[in-house]
Amino acid sequence: MRKILCALLISGLACLLTACHTAEKIRYEAEFLRLFDTATKVIGYADSKEEFSTFVQDLYDELEAYHRLYDIYNEYEGVNNIRTVNENAGIRPVEVDKSIIDLIKLGIEAYDLSDGQVNIAMGSVLRLWHDYRVAGTSDPSRAKLPSMEVLREADRHTDIEAVIIDEEAGTVFLTDPAMSLDVGGIAKGYATEQVVLHAIERGFTDGVVSVGGNVRAFGSKGRPGTPWGIGIQSPVAGEPDLFSVHIQDRSVVSSGGHSRYYTVDGQQYHHIIDPTTLMPADYFDLVTIVCEDSGMADILSTMVFNMPFEQGLAAIEAIEDTEAVWVLKDGSIAYSSGFEALID
Repeated sequence: MRKILCALLISGLACLLTACHTAEKIRYEAEFLRLFDTATKVIGYADSKEEFSTFVQDLYDELEAYHRLYDIYNEYEGVNNIRTVNENAGIRPVEVDKSIIDLIKLGIEAYDLSDGQVNIAMGSVLRLWHDYRVAGTSDPSRAKLPSMEVLREADRHTDIEAVIIDEEAGTVFLTDPAMSLDVGGIAKGYATEQVVLHAIERGFTDGVVSVGGNVRAFGSKGRPGTPWGIGIQSPVAGEPDLFSVHIQDRSVVSSGGHSRYYTVDGQQYHHIIDPTTLMPADYFDLVTIVCEDSGMADILSTMVFNMPFEQGLAAIEAIEDTEAVWVLKDGSIAYSSGFEALID
């Protein structure tokens, strides 16, 4: 995995058939697995295979660093990560990389913005659901739900105020020994945004990065001014995309229960937990956000998925240059005021 070059799906030969060789740049693709427990796909226009390969290798290395820092399940030699912070809850502050402090600060902002609907301090509750989902997936005949009593006890340890950041010392401390952080709702979007910004700083100007469906497009699709077409996946497995949106320098992020769930007594229970009910949110099948920043799109998609439609619509309409689409439980589709203008 260290050398991504062997995984590059170079499309130069395909240019003869698809006319992807423009007068200026050539289209290339690469894909790799594992980081953030998902697939990452990169599409870019570059002057040469070597230029694109360097871009992808740098992007992979950066994403790998973020993956290790934000991991809540695994430890890595010489790295204090989110797992390290959780293991020291109620014991001591942990000195961490600035990227962890920046992410946690974003998580606190997300909590305030969403009125608690996005809470990185919900690790105790989310871990319960994760463990029950893993057990139920491994042995469907014994799948069951966590009891409300157990969930409510875990919820007593989700106070965001118990997350103490000391920026001068570079430390994070969870004052509640039963608390744990879970940054899964914001980490992919934040990391995607950062690696794209760094790529642009290094001079790579035209591409799309998708980390498990967290899509960030920058620059143009081959020719100056040509937008990228990004498909919005149907929440129903096996069905074609609902439609495509045309974007430049924007992000597309979706939240839905169709990819991670388990079944109990014939009913599916997905992984997006409503902090109010402590149960999987049940308003929609899918919510997709389009805005500039991938980290913010990640936050907003979770926030709006956990809200009734009218509340979520009002929240989106109040944020500049941000649009959303909802797939309701009956299969109907609703849009924010400017979303349909983006549809191909």
